[in-house]
Amino acid sequence: MRFKDDELTIEAMKYITEQNQTFYDKTGKKKLAMIVTYGCQMNVHDSEKLEGMLASMGYDSTDNREAADLIIYNTCCIRENAENRVYGNVGALHSSKQDNPDLLIGICGCMMQQEGMAEHIAKRFPFVDMIFGTHNLHQFPRLLSKAMQSNITIIDILDDNNDIVEDIPVKRAEGVSAWVTIMHGCNNFCSYCIVPYVRGREKSRKPVDILNEVESIAQKGYKEITLLGQNVNSYGKDLSERYLFSDLLRDVNTIE
Repeated sequence: MRFKDDELTIEAMKYITEQNQTFYDKTGKKKLAMIVTYGCQMNVHDSEKLEGMLASMGYDSTDNREAADLIIYNTCCIRENAENRVYGNVGALHSSKQDNPDLLIGICGCMMQQEGMAEHIAKRFPFVDMIFGTHNLHQFPRLLSKAMQSNITIIDILDDNNDIVEDIPVKRAEGVSAWVTIMHGCNNFCSYCIVPYVRGREKSRKPVDILNEVESIAQKGYKEITLLGQNVNSYGKDLSERYLFSDLLRDVNTIE
């Protein structure tokens, strides 16, 4: 599935863009979004996609919590310390929300995929506007649109997503290095690991989509690309035609 073919999401993006343009026309300022990321490189890249969608809707990025019109916490559940930091930081936003009722607060990521966690967060922090998981990141504009028009917490957690959504806008960090996701999920179910439960089963992107993205990134001047996945050694095993991780590495290496 291509991002541009999700009609409900594109419609939501248009609505938010119009609202932000109206705000700019009145104030001469663009709305500011702050994303706080915990966890692995996959979470960092997910946040780049959130930033890409936000930029497409007229938001600028900020690291200043007091100046932000939208604050999103992209969470991790691998380490307890990361969860505790989320609780502390979200709790600290209560006073910010009281001072600025128009402030929008969202929580997403792996922590939200744990059973009952979204409901727990909504009950403990009723001032949070939206909660979503790892499988519907591409629907973020829909959830933001609903949150802008509602006084209740919007919760949308999918158990899994069989479709890989391509062409999600990405706002990458400047420099020489870039992330490219090649697959999602893991099938191993190791006794010590929660990844299969919060990231789902293994799903490989099509080679042509990966190679096109790498070529596009290279043309923009990035020199180093890291291929991301929870279990990259399993890449391609779920594809209809035989094409494995070694094949992908070989083909990526041909790109100047």
